[in-house]
Amino acid sequence: MNTTTTTKPTAGQLCAADISALLRARNPLIWLVTAEEARAERIVIEATASAGYAIGRWDCARGTTNVDGKAIDRQAADVSAGLAVIRDSTERKVWVMRDLSTWLRDPNVLREVRNLCAELPSAPRDQARAMVVITTSGEIPPDLAGDAIVIDVPLPDRAEVAQLLDAAVGALPDDMKGTASPNGTRDAAIDAALGLTALDAQSTFARSLITKRRIDPATVSKEKRRVIARERVLEWFDPLPAGLDGVGGLEVLKAWLVQRRAAFTPAARAYGLRAPKGVLLVGVPGCGKSLSAKAIATAWGMPLLRLDMGALKSKWVGESEGNIRKALKLAETVAPAILWLDELEKAIGGATQGAADGGVSTDALGAILQWMQDRAGSVFVVATANDVSKLPPELLRKGRFDEVFFVDIPTHAERAQIVRAALNDNGRRVDTIDLAAVAAATPEFTGAELSALIPDAMFTAFADGARDITTDDIVNAARATVPLARTASERITALRQWAVGRARLASFPEAAPTSVRGALDL
Repeated sequence: MNTTTTTKPTAGQLCAADISALLRARNPLIWLVTAEEARAERIVIEATASAGYAIGRWDCARGTTNVDGKAIDRQAADVSAGLAVIRDSTERKVWVMRDLSTWLRDPNVLREVRNLCAELPSAPRDQARAMVVITTSGEIPPDLAGDAIVIDVPLPDRAEVAQLLDAAVGALPDDMKGTASPNGTRDAAIDAALGLTALDAQSTFARSLITKRRIDPATVSKEKRRVIARERVLEWFDPLPAGLDGVGGLEVLKAWLVQRRAAFTPAARAYGLRAPKGVLLVGVPGCGKSLSAKAIATAWGMPLLRLDMGALKSKWVGESEGNIRKALKLAETVAPAILWLDELEKAIGGATQGAADGGVSTDALGAILQWMQDRAGSVFVVATANDVSKLPPELLRKGRFDEVFFVDIPTHAERAQIVRAALNDNGRRVDTIDLAAVAAATPEFTGAELSALIPDAMFTAFADGARDITTDDIVNAARATVPLARTASERITALRQWAVGRARLASFPEAAPTSVRGALDL
C-alpha cells in the first residue's frame, strides 16, 4: 500500500506563494508590512523564482544592486534616479524597494511612482517589472491605494521556529549538541519563541545557549515580555504564583478550567479537539474574577496579557480600532497565551449607552466581536464584568465565549478558604486562627474584603506589642467594615436575578445564595 506524506507549507512559504501569484497577475506595486527586512527579502526571492522573474534592489545608500549586493548603478541612490532605472529597464525583473515609503511624502516622487504603476502592467511579458516595497507601516498614500497590494508578512510559525532552533543547535560543537536540547524542552522552547521575529528568536536561542549551555524555555519566554513592552498595546502581567490553589472557592469554575487545559496538549490537537476560546466572568466586584485570570495563566503555564481598551482609545477616527486590532494580532503571535479583558463593560459601554465619543466605542466593540468570532489561534480570553447591563447581547451569545460564569459573594466554606489564603499571603500562622468563626462573622463579605481583614488585624496586633494576630483581631476588623453587599444591595440583587438561567454558578449550587440556588445548570 502506497502512502503519501504531505508537509504543510510554512507561513513564509504561503506568503511567497501569494506574492508569486500577484507577480504573475502583473500587479505593479506590492506593499509588504514587516519589521523583518532580511526575511521579507528571502520570501520575495522565493516568490520571484517561482514566477520567473529576476530580482534587484534599491535603497537610498547603495542605489540599485543585484540580490547579492553587487552594484548596478550607484548613481541611482537618488530616488528619482532609481525609479528611472526601473522605468528604462527591459529585463523581466522585480525590484525590492527598501526605503521608498519614506520618499513618498514628496509629491514629485509620488507622481513618478503613480506613473510607473500605470505603465508597468502594459509592458511586454518578457519585460514585465514590478516594485515590492518593504516597510514597517501599512499606511499607503491615498493616491496609491488603488495600485498597491498590501500584505502583512506573518511572523515565523511553529515549523519555521523549529527550523531556527535546530539550526542553532546544529551549529554547536559536537560535544555540546547532545545536552543543548534536553528531552521535553524542545516543544516548550518552540512554544516560548512563537511570536518573536526570526532575528529575535535566533538571538534568544543563542543567548540561552551561551548563558545556560542549553535551550532554556524560560530564557526564551522572557524575550516575549520585551516584545510586548516594546509594542505598548498590551500589558504583560505576572500571574498568581499559587495558581488556582491561591483562589479560595469557585470550585466549579476551577474544575471547568482544569478540563479545558487539556485541549492545548499535542494529544488534543491529534484528536482534533479545538482550543477553547474563552470564558466570561460576571458578578459581584471583589469576588475573585481578576484573581482567577491571574491564576489561570499560572495553572496553564501561559503568559498573561492584559488588554486595556480604554488606554488604546484615540480621538482620531479609526485609530482606536487600529490599536485594538494591533493588540489582538500581537496576542495571536504570542499564543498560546491568556488575554485578559478586565472590566469589559467600561471599555465598550459607549457602544450601547449612546456615548458621544464619535463612534470610538462602537468601533472597538466591532473589532473585538469580529476577532472573537474569526480567530483560530490559541488565545484564551478571560473577560470580567461587574455590570452586565452595559454588555451588548451580541457579545454574550454562544460562540463568543465557551462559557459564562456568575461569581457571587463567597459561601461559608469559601470564606474560610479565602481567609486561609490571605493569612498565608501575609506570612501569618493559620493554626492559631479559628477560620470557621471568622467565616461566621463575615456572611456578606466579598473575597477582597476578607483579604483586607488580615492587614487590618496585623496593624492592631503590631500596635499591641508586635504580637501574633488572633481570631478576635480579625473579627473586630470585620465588625468595623461595612461590606459592599450592604452599600450596593440593589445592584447585587439585580446581578443575581440576571444570572438565573443565563450563567453557570462558579461555586457549587448547594453553597449558592438562596435566590439562585438550584436555578443554574452545571
